[in-house]
Amino acid sequence: MAREKVISAGDQEEAQEVSVVSPIEKEEDRREWNLRPHTLDEYIGQTTVVENLQIGIVAARRRQEPLEHVLLHGAPGLGKTTLAHIIAAEMGASIISTSGPALEKPKDVMGILSSLEVGDVLFIDEIHRLSRVIEEFLYSAMEDFQVDFVLDKGAYAKTIKIPLKRFTLVGATTRAGMLSAPMRDRFGIFAHMDYYSVEELKKVVERSARILNVPIEAGGALEIARRSRGTPRIANRLLRRVRDFAEVEYDGVVTQKIADIALGREMVDEMGLDKLDRAFLRTIIEFYNGGPVGIEALSATLNEETDTLVDMVEPYLLKIGFLNRTPSGRKATQTAFRHLGMAFHGEGEPLLPLAP
Repeated sequence: MAREKVISAGDQEEAQEVSVVSPIEKEEDRREWNLRPHTLDEYIGQTTVVENLQIGIVAARRRQEPLEHVLLHGAPGLGKTTLAHIIAAEMGASIISTSGPALEKPKDVMGILSSLEVGDVLFIDEIHRLSRVIEEFLYSAMEDFQVDFVLDKGAYAKTIKIPLKRFTLVGATTRAGMLSAPMRDRFGIFAHMDYYSVEELKKVVERSARILNVPIEAGGALEIARRSRGTPRIANRLLRRVRDFAEVEYDGVVTQKIADIALGREMVDEMGLDKLDRAFLRTIIEFYNGGPVGIEALSATLNEETDTLVDMVEPYLLKIGFLNRTPSGRKATQTAFRHLGMAFHGEGEPLLPLAP
């Protein structure tokens, strides 16, 4: 069995309350590692990404050489970390996992690189958060499989070239545009992870229910999938919440009705919006007459960090067509108005309640 080593940042970030429909990984998600697929054949969704990886892996195995470096980019919770582990498993290699913020100095990277064996996978999550110094240190490691290491300082400084064994770097990022062009150019395989369809998420829920031994009807799986914001991580989290509710309040079987009641108690509506999503849209509609309004003004009105709104709230609202970004600011769409029970009759006109 392939070995796995995890190298994390030294400083623990302050724990924050995370919404049940937030794509950010929580401790409960990490504990349910058995829900993740372990081979490409088990992987649901991301068809194009999986097919391209399958071709690259088969070709590399036939040539008996490591896979090219892989960059996985997309929203949180779509399976980038899972795919990195699958790549290592499919290649019969070991994986060392770390993150961009954990690599502060060249010596941190040197210790990892020197421990890699031929074909090993180095997985760097949040690779866009690497410092420029570390990025430049990795250039020659990725391209020439050697690094220049400086010994001593000042007049006594000298550079020695240290050869490395051929490895595969798998980077994961939610912001591919923040990587420098030289870093992006050193990846051979680019895989964009898109949001899942409701039907794909229904398959994810049904598979997870089998693993967790949760009796579930097709309607229950579909209801959870509809509210999972196109994200498998959220689908699995909602399944666990509904399972607990079904076991305590009913006979343990997850039906459409039980899923609807349970998720209603979690304040997750039929489109997967939570309290903050609805507050975000209502602020645009009720305070700013539908927009446009700048993100800083929204942040101040909601008393939420700008980054939280940009990274956690806006992507899904944009995806489902509830929000438009314009040069003059954010605007709520007609679909958003109707979802919240408001009707808007033209630019600059007053808001009216939607007729029943």
